[in-house]
Amino acid sequence: MNRLTRRTALVLPAAALARPALGQAWPTRPIRIVVAFGTGGGTDITTRLLAPKLAEILGQPVVVENRVGAGGTVGADHVAKSAPNGETFLLATVSNMALALGLYARLPYDPVRDLVGVAPTVFVPLGIAASGRLGVNNASEFMALLRTNPGRFSYGSAGAGTSGHICSATFLSRIGARAEHVTYRNPGQTFLALQQGEIAFTTDIPSLLAPFHREGTARLMFVATEERSPHAPDVPTAREAGLGDFKAYSWYGIYAPAGTPDPIVQRMAAAIEQALSDPAIGNRFDEMGTPAMRGWTPQRFADFLKTEIDLWVPLVRASGARAD
Repeated sequence: MNRLTRRTALVLPAAALARPALGQAWPTRPIRIVVAFGTGGGTDITTRLLAPKLAEILGQPVVVENRVGAGGTVGADHVAKSAPNGETFLLATVSNMALALGLYARLPYDPVRDLVGVAPTVFVPLGIAASGRLGVNNASEFMALLRTNPGRFSYGSAGAGTSGHICSATFLSRIGARAEHVTYRNPGQTFLALQQGEIAFTTDIPSLLAPFHREGTARLMFVATEERSPHAPDVPTAREAGLGDFKAYSWYGIYAPAGTPDPIVQRMAAAIEQALSDPAIGNRFDEMGTPAMRGWTPQRFADFLKTEIDLWVPLVRASGARAD
């Protein structure tokens, strides 16, 4: 079982879900969750699935707001500079919390210093799909085509520094090929460009790419996970495709501005755990191919981010990908 998705029990007393410690009356106002990416993508969908349940648990409206730009760093910077009063949270990913540190020469925020981890929400496996118009049937043909046509093809993502961008760039570096990076505002635009042959390939969640794979407008070349995806069982893993230990994934999680009182952080973490434990929500995430990451404390989530930064920043720099 993946180390990120292991479902351990988080035992919390009922009182912890009913009110924050120290008798603080929170929340007393509507809560805003800023999604740093476009509408219709995985980050947006998962947050909007969670928001009604969180509102029910916390007794206040939970509003989802999209703030798009610069691979998720615009939204992250906005929350990092927001008042730490428990009214504003960030739905972040590995992109704007770890990858961005290797991609940008300077970030307007420090992911560790300026934001505090509350809880992860889902684990996100990734796969690479080629346009059906390329005429390649498998990963070997796909990689040979890219190697023998340096710079001829392009690949798409939802922005510089996103996990899709870094996965694609690292893949190209691994096989010794070159291709141009093209950014789109949302996954829908990227998928359309893939189907129409405007880009040669893209990286995204296998469950989202599987319908195009089945209809032949795109073909999943491989999934960058240890096991094959249940949404496309005929598609090999990266290792089976000859890429050795190549892996790529993302995760989503909730952060608060640094300085947010710990009782609020703990209360929000408990509410997220309760929401993720709801069978309807958990089953929906499983159907999407993005399993819930349950049983995490804020401290465990904070420690995890540091290990992710240590893992990904050197890989991003080695790939040669830059955003400024």
